[in-house]
Amino acid sequence: MQRRDLLKAAALGSALWFPVGRHAMALARPAAQAAQPRLVVILLRGAMDGLSVVAPYADPDYARARPDLAMAKPGSADGLLDLDGRFGLHPALAPLMPLWQKGQLGFVQASGSHDPTRSHFDAQDYMETGTPGRKSTQDGWLNRLMQAWPASAELGASASRAVSVGAVLPRICQGSYNIANLPSVAAVARLGVLDKPRVASAFEKLYAGDDAMGRAYREARQARQEVRASMEDDHGPEMNDVDRGAPLPNGLPDDAARLSQVMRNDPRVQMAFLALGGWDTHSGQGTVKGRLANGLAPLARGLAELAQGLGPVWQDTVVMVMSEFGRTVRQNGTGGTDHGHGNVMMLAGGRVHGGKVHGEWPGLESRALYEGRDLAITTDFRDVIANVMARHLRLPDSAMASVLPGYSGPARRLDLFRA
Repeated sequence: MQRRDLLKAAALGSALWFPVGRHAMALARPAAQAAQPRLVVILLRGAMDGLSVVAPYADPDYARARPDLAMAKPGSADGLLDLDGRFGLHPALAPLMPLWQKGQLGFVQASGSHDPTRSHFDAQDYMETGTPGRKSTQDGWLNRLMQAWPASAELGASASRAVSVGAVLPRICQGSYNIANLPSVAAVARLGVLDKPRVASAFEKLYAGDDAMGRAYREARQARQEVRASMEDDHGPEMNDVDRGAPLPNGLPDDAARLSQVMRNDPRVQMAFLALGGWDTHSGQGTVKGRLANGLAPLARGLAELAQGLGPVWQDTVVMVMSEFGRTVRQNGTGGTDHGHGNVMMLAGGRVHGGKVHGEWPGLESRALYEGRDLAITTDFRDVIANVMARHLRLPDSAMASVLPGYSGPARRLDLFRA
């Protein structure tokens, strides 16, 4: 291959991954499926309000603290979807109720990082490195996990074994293990270098004389334009600095559909990571309508899309959803909530012990609140990660020290998985 052709092929490679709605297909060659554990981690950047997502409607202090933002009880107009008589699911997450009813969706309430920071940047960094309070950690816990999680003898090591969906490789994936980066729908929607007329003109000339590559380039460019056109609708609240460029949830259904095809078609893909921004609801949070509901609805569709698209692979997959911290128990004066502490984590998958809200509920009375204002944490977020490692990935206890340095919690304390 001539140098010119090599450069053309390299430049075109990333374009071949452009998503085209729900019709996008992975380029990996389908292979015989092998029963093996899969893991999908989703980080909601900006601090999602877990007290509205899995609302403690039976706690009398909940409605008192939020006269305008408390979700209505189950059975009321626009009310919560009852989970267990104590907690209710936000109605925007209704597409996930079939998973709850099948016992494939569960929650860990009052969970999070015990570090007291209310800084988005620090809290996200601690959650991504798995070392709360320690800023010197160089790599992310997912990268360390891939090093401790041996590839199966049947499939062997593969460059596509771990993927991150997004414009850049996030902190949680950084380290010595090679994790591939796939562009998201939201990344395609943003104006990039190829959208500049002079650059686009140069690329069109570069590919003009090569039928195969030229056709692929033109199809990818057309796909990008179609995706951008389809995303011209209002995406709700704009991303801000705390989201670190993470896509808004609106693109998740399409990303989830593409990711499910990648993981279903290629058994070598065992881990995937996605980050979604837009959860910092200081104002206009709302209940069934508002900024929070605008984010939860596409999140629900995306998770449901992932479960459906994975098909039989869903039985071997765990999806873990987390956010850097929760919101204040009391609403503020601008129709929102401020930076808090305790939050809720979500687990879904074929082997998840779902249909249950896990964890110890500390209550919302004043004396039970963290620093007199926030939901207290009774489950360290690393307890959940450790439980996934031990019960789902079947990793030995010795792996905990390398993946979660400094952690010494009980990896099997939580009953998050069925036998």
